[in-house]
Amino acid sequence: MSDDEPDDGPTGGTDGTATGGRRWRLSSWLYLVYLVVPFLQPLFDPTAGAADWLLAAGVVTAFLPLYVAAELRPDRLRVCVVATTVLGIATTPFNTGASVLFVYAAAFTALVESRRTTLRVLAGLTALTGLSGVVSMVPLPWRLLGIGPSVVFIWIIGLVQLDDARRRRDADELRLRNARIEHLATVSERERLARDLHDLLGHSLTAVVMRAQLVRHLTATDPDRARTEAAEIENTAREALAEIRGTLGGWRRATLDDELEAGRATLTSLGVELVERRCPGLVLVGSTEHALALALREALTNVARHAGARTCQVVVDTVDGELRLVIADDGVGGRSPDGHGLSGIRERIGALGGTVHRDGGAGTTVTISVPLEVAT
Repeated sequence: MSDDEPDDGPTGGTDGTATGGRRWRLSSWLYLVYLVVPFLQPLFDPTAGAADWLLAAGVVTAFLPLYVAAELRPDRLRVCVVATTVLGIATTPFNTGASVLFVYAAAFTALVESRRTTLRVLAGLTALTGLSGVVSMVPLPWRLLGIGPSVVFIWIIGLVQLDDARRRRDADELRLRNARIEHLATVSERERLARDLHDLLGHSLTAVVMRAQLVRHLTATDPDRARTEAAEIENTAREALAEIRGTLGGWRRATLDDELEAGRATLTSLGVELVERRCPGLVLVGSTEHALALALREALTNVARHAGARTCQVVVDTVDGELRLVIADDGVGGRSPDGHGLSGIRERIGALGGTVHRDGGAGTTVTISVPLEVAT
């Protein structure tokens, strides 16, 4: 990726921790082995004295707390970068092995900054290493032997750590996306169950209530019909229980035939005539018919509850490349806001690329349209 490409963004999270809050581990503590480098100069330089050994020990002693802070407090990595760089600038002119501190600073930077910023910092650290070599008081060739490897490893370690930080950031983002997908799937399934249960219970309980009211009035005047209606209440309740179990199991699909039959029975008991007209030979996709059947159930339930109608027409036909389901009654009509049932219908049909239109002018007419290529 070149420098003129879009910035990858920082690898740190909003809390300042490296790689989105993941605690930074530089191969545990193995990279501390490079702190032997400051001791190489007094070890091999025949002119080195006790002061050079003390300086090397001082470099390591001063750097260790910074390394521990970087390991245990990833949110302080930027501070560690600055402090490590300053320590390197102060000590490298006297011990070129201390230039290894610039390599550590490069590693810290790659873990907390964006790619573009890291590359710029690596270039700056390289320049500082070279400048420290120019002003160093260490004699040749020990000066070059200390500076040269650091210049190379600033880029090697920096780029390796940059790539590792990016992989970790990508892994964190993938885990976050997967968690979001799982959450959305859970929410979607809950909404599906809520819609299905509303549709199932709304229709069935309406039928039970209506028939129970009828039984109460018929008990004294027509006991035989009251017993018949009571049996229908029992059957309706059993069917509702079976449908709920099927819905929770996720396998049952509603059909237009079943919903028309159930709707006709409910409306007939209320004195409402159901008139049906369907396009002959029309075969629907199972998922589409399921959505249409639940929409029909909700619409017929609303007719039974609120319409006060005498007749209700249900038309299933194809018009202009669309499958249309029309439920029209001659009841009181009205333009009240959509309830949960109609909102659920809109969600179901919208998922199929269809539309739902309600007209409450003369009675109520609900028109459901689905693209024919989706429905058949």
